[in-house]
Amino acid sequence: MVARVSGSATEACARLGVLSPQFTREDANITVAVGGREEVLRQIGVESQHDLVRTEGVSLVIMLVLLLFVFRSVVAAVLPLVISMFAIFGSLLTLRIIASFTEVSSFALNLATMLGLGLSVDYSLFIVSRFREELRSGKEVHDAVVRTVEAAGRTVIFSGLTFAISLSALLLFPYFYLRSFAYAGIGVIVAGVLSALLTLPAVLTILGRRIDRGTVWRAGRSVAGEGFWHRIAMFVMRRPVPVGIAGVALLVILGLPFLNLNFGIADDRILPLEASSRQVQEQIRQNFAAEETDAMHVVATDVVAPATHSAEIERYAIALSRIPGIAQVDALTGSYANGERTAAPIDWSARFASERGTWLSVVSSEDRLNRDPFGLVRDVRATHAPFAVEVGGPLAEALDFRSALLAFVPVVVGVIAVVTFIVIFLMTGSLVMPLKAIILNFLSLSATFGALVWIFQEGNLSTILNFTPSGTLEISMPVLIFCVAFGLSMDYEVFIMTRIKEEYDRTGDNVHSVATGLEQSGPLVTAAAVLLAVVFVALTTSGVVFFKILGIGLTLAVLLDASLIRALLVPAFMRLMGNANWWAPAALQRLQRRFGLND
Repeated sequence: MVARVSGSATEACARLGVLSPQFTREDANITVAVGGREEVLRQIGVESQHDLVRTEGVSLVIMLVLLLFVFRSVVAAVLPLVISMFAIFGSLLTLRIIASFTEVSSFALNLATMLGLGLSVDYSLFIVSRFREELRSGKEVHDAVVRTVEAAGRTVIFSGLTFAISLSALLLFPYFYLRSFAYAGIGVIVAGVLSALLTLPAVLTILGRRIDRGTVWRAGRSVAGEGFWHRIAMFVMRRPVPVGIAGVALLVILGLPFLNLNFGIADDRILPLEASSRQVQEQIRQNFAAEETDAMHVVATDVVAPATHSAEIERYAIALSRIPGIAQVDALTGSYANGERTAAPIDWSARFASERGTWLSVVSSEDRLNRDPFGLVRDVRATHAPFAVEVGGPLAEALDFRSALLAFVPVVVGVIAVVTFIVIFLMTGSLVMPLKAIILNFLSLSATFGALVWIFQEGNLSTILNFTPSGTLEISMPVLIFCVAFGLSMDYEVFIMTRIKEEYDRTGDNVHSVATGLEQSGPLVTAAAVLLAVVFVALTTSGVVFFKILGIGLTLAVLLDASLIRALLVPAFMRLMGNANWWAPAALQRLQRRFGLND
């Protein structure tokens, strides 16, 4: 039975929250359940709220253990988690304010809490680590806090700025769904940076040397120039060509499945098998030839007195019914299938007419719907009509959404690349460094997307990750992952380049600067990446496939960037370029010295 719920999508979901339980029953004679697109969306929202509580709880426990391992002090380990609560509260407050002016997707809440926890811990990690380093160098508490904010605080600002640039590109899309993630992400970044630069220094001033209270164990001090990251950097820089070629080749190979990317429609299969709306749709797919709820709506708005155009309407309905994959066409003049009228018009057929127009309901077969939905929409639109028509409905909306999104992608990628280039130039005074960062970012992301196609589109690991592959990827997920992952990668680029540039400005020795900079920042970047990965991996426990894709994609992007890119390709590239790493025309150098983002 087909029922239509009036109101907007939000209102329909709210009403279904009341209606769905009333129409759900199971006894010895019959099982009744509610399905349909709006019910699927409602259940996704309910599932995502449950996932939010579970994943954040698991993440907090694991992160506390990891922070204890990093800091070896209970006070120092707890502090980043406390600060993250301020950031999450600030980001949620921002979302609440924005929601009073414009539409905000409920899924933005998941992104806000996930990034709020991860980024705040990352920023706090760098601030607290630098503060302890300054204390160990003999500075008093006040001076240590000041120097920490001067050095690490500047890095946090750069990091937040580059990340915000990537996420703000989502505002260029004309869809509130993607804009919502931009609101959430930018709100998180602003709240995280402010917490790290205002709240955390104040707490550090109060704690002072008590930051090391509750020490679990004491680790031996590593000798400068003998740390793991220093040795890795020197190993790579002694053989930059083979290491660089091997690293790039590996990323290219990992990215090859991306060439087979196939964008499709998200349907009920993004829910777990036990979801009632998923079970309804499975029954329809397996046991029924067609599904009217996904019917296309072919509307003619300039046909005055449509009853006088019955012959044209019938000819057009017959032509539409001949399209392979069309199960039935309903119109003012009756119902049609396979080029013939199968039913005469009844009283209910009057719904297809108004004083100024008419419309036709074009129902697709389940086989064509699952095999080639976008091709079906194109076939309907290509069918000659005796009057001007527009084609709508869920399938047409999905195709138009995909087409519009793909048209905006080059603009968004270009804006992110150009603005990121400018920001990193203002930080480093080099034209080579931002170019290197962007190229390596694209290589890393191509490998990530290749893995997503292999896992989710082709269905590998579907048993382990507990999802049903549909043979496609929903287009908004790669777009969102690109913007978030690009920003996170720039995050780590800023952290590492800041330390390398400090050494280069001090010594003028490129090889020494790279090795020392990686030795100083590598352990923190690795710890930050692992902590973020914990948050992202927790998303894979979600029952919603969207969040599984987001979790796997961001985890791979972060770990690839913090390991293969930072440990191997960055030192290899910088060794090959030598002092040219810091090149820029004299005029631009003067511009950077005057307007650059320096200490």
